[in-house]
Amino acid sequence: MNKANLFATIAGICTTVSFLPQVVKVYRTKHTKDLSLPMYVIFVCGVLLWFIYGIFISSWPVIIANGVTFVLASYILAMKLRYK
Repeated sequence: MNKANLFATIAGICTTVSFLPQVVKVYRTKHTKDLSLPMYVIFVCGVLLWFIYGIFISSWPVIIANGVTFVLASYILAMKLRYK
C-alpha cells in the first residue's frame, strides 16, 4: 500500500467511525430533534457523490469509506425524517 492510500484509508476510517456514536444514540433514544435536517440531506448527497467519484477513479479507500458513511448518515437522515 502506498503512502497516499494509507493516508486515505486512515482518513476514511476516522470520518466513518465518527458517525457511529450518533447512530447508536439515535437508535437507542429515537431522539433527532436537535439534528439539522438540511445538513444531513446535503451531507448524504455529498457522500454519495464521493462514493461515485471513488468508483470512477477505482479508489477502494474512497469507495469503502464513503459507502459505509453513506449508509450510516442515511440511517440518521431516515430517523430524522421519521422522528421529527
